Amino acid sequence: MVATISTIAILGLEARDVEVQVQIASGMNAFTVVGLPDKAVNESRERVRAALASIGLSLPPKRITVNLSPADLPKEGSHYDLPIALGLLAAMDLVDREEVSHYLAVGELSLDGRIAPVPGVLLASLHASAKDLGLICPQSQGSEAAWVGDLDILAPPDLVSLLNHMKGSQLVSPPEATQAVEETWTGMDLAEIKGQEGGKRALEIAAAGGHNLLMTGPPGAGKSLLASCLPGILPPLTPEEALEVSMIASVAGDLPSGQITRLRPYRAPHHSASMAALIGGGPRTRPGEISSSHLGVLFLDELPEFQRTVLDGLRQPLELGHVTVARANMTVTYPARFQLIAAMNPCRCGYLSDANRACSRAPRCALDYQAKISGPLLDRIDLHIEIPAVSAADMAYGQPTECSKTVAAQVLAARQLQKERFKDHPVRTNAEADGALLEEITPLDTKDRKFFMQAAEVMQITARGYHRILRVARTIADLAQSEQIAREHLAEALSYRRAMPVA
Repeated sequence: MVATISTIAILGLEARDVEVQVQIASGMNAFTVVGLPDKAVNESRERVRAALASIGLSLPPKRITVNLSPADLPKEGSHYDLPIALGLLAAMDLVDREEVSHYLAVGELSLDGRIAPVPGVLLASLHASAKDLGLICPQSQGSEAAWVGDLDILAPPDLVSLLNHMKGSQLVSPPEATQAVEETWTGMDLAEIKGQEGGKRALEIAAAGGHNLLMTGPPGAGKSLLASCLPGILPPLTPEEALEVSMIASVAGDLPSGQITRLRPYRAPHHSASMAALIGGGPRTRPGEISSSHLGVLFLDELPEFQRTVLDGLRQPLELGHVTVARANMTVTYPARFQLIAAMNPCRCGYLSDANRACSRAPRCALDYQAKISGPLLDRIDLHIEIPAVSAADMAYGQPTECSKTVAAQVLAARQLQKERFKDHPVRTNAEADGALLEEITPLDTKDRKFFMQAAEVMQITARGYHRILRVARTIADLAQSEQIAREHLAEALSYRRAMPVA
């Protein structure tokens, strides 16, 4: 007789059905796990054996075979511990086989029988709901699973509590979903930054339209400070977006206590980050920084110091909004609709344009340093802004400017216009509009179109750059609450465009 229970294999943000089949038969004493298990799954035999022993149970001296079906699908992770243990208990007739078969289980077992948290519980609960199954998961992640309504959830703290619940001698209370945390950004406020009005304006435009931004300036000019202000002026995630972001965090194991936040992600990896860390991949094809910053901000400080191959890996995700990681044994796709904010010095020493600290190797120093960033990547950045050094007079006598709260209200008003504009399209912001939709939302009169075409010819604007300028102009018009794109909106958008060098 074979006992079965359901679980999942996680491939990116996709959950695949896995049936755990347990058979106890006569023969030589053995405990075998088959079905392409990785090392963590194979080691589950010892964790399950110890967890059962901690509650006074021992495995029968028979041949135990655990099959993870389908057998040709790779199985990775420690979340198979709990379904294997439940399958064994059912095969030993310690719990009802029929009852167990109506649940999907995920969880890691400690040696003392406690059920430890695992990545992907939110994904498992969504899959269980779609399959009309109940869910058994760790107690600490019950609130995470409870975000999926109308789902029978058991979230016991340990194996003995689960066993007693199934025998009817103890009741495991159903978990409750925690409310989405309405966090506020506690970083730097725009009003605290002296000077840099041009940088603040570029930051406001970037936030309003979801545009990519590159800030170039000498050390200490305030580039990193400006970037740290961006989350404070971005609108909060909608409930649908919060769930989307939380699914990625759940798979990555970065969802503490099952709390779902409406604060947009802000990731700032060090420039030593590898391709797998930034783009995604590794032994278990985990989501990278670009996916962890989905619908949020990815800040790359000291941009030229990143490996060139790593930076070029950003080019496709910036266009498509997702990344596909291909490996020999699997191919997974993660969403990556992030907003790239980058900062860099004009040259290695940083003082290219400073007359008092003239760069001794100019202009070669700047050419060599900036050549680390490929032209195609620069072409995908909508806004290029020079951040000048701040003088002592600016620091001492600088006048207070708009605070983040005021700018956030203006950004939110522009985003509301975009929400209404794109309500019938799979687009959230102006930065995502393309093709016929872009032409529809950026109408220009004859004079303005002629002006734009002349400027594009003089600046050697590429076809991609042409569209990005139109998107930025649309956002500037939205900030001005203008339905029509005027010449001043186009002119400002053009001023943020990096002129491509003539070959």
